[in-house]
Amino acid sequence: MKLKLDLHDIYNHGGDIDRALRAVIDEAVTKKAPLVEIIPGKGSGALKKHVLRFLDQKEIKALYHRVEKDSNNFGRVFVHFRWK
Repeated sequence: MKLKLDLHDIYNHGGDIDRALRAVIDEAVTKKAPLVEIIPGKGSGALKKHVLRFLDQKEIKALYHRVEKDSNNFGRVFVHFRWK
């Protein structure tokens, strides 16, 4: 099961972006999903940086295993979870 979050519709609303990111991370934890795909889009790269800063917060970082920037698509980030 892979969860997906496309940020194209809310890219101008900083608070909404953080809430959407938190919601998809929380959903992954609840459902024990192995992967979350986040699509900030290509654009200037500012939204991707925002996403990466969000994921780098200590309390968020504790929830997932690793982050992978898609080498084939600059506008996509994968968050991997490891469940035992």
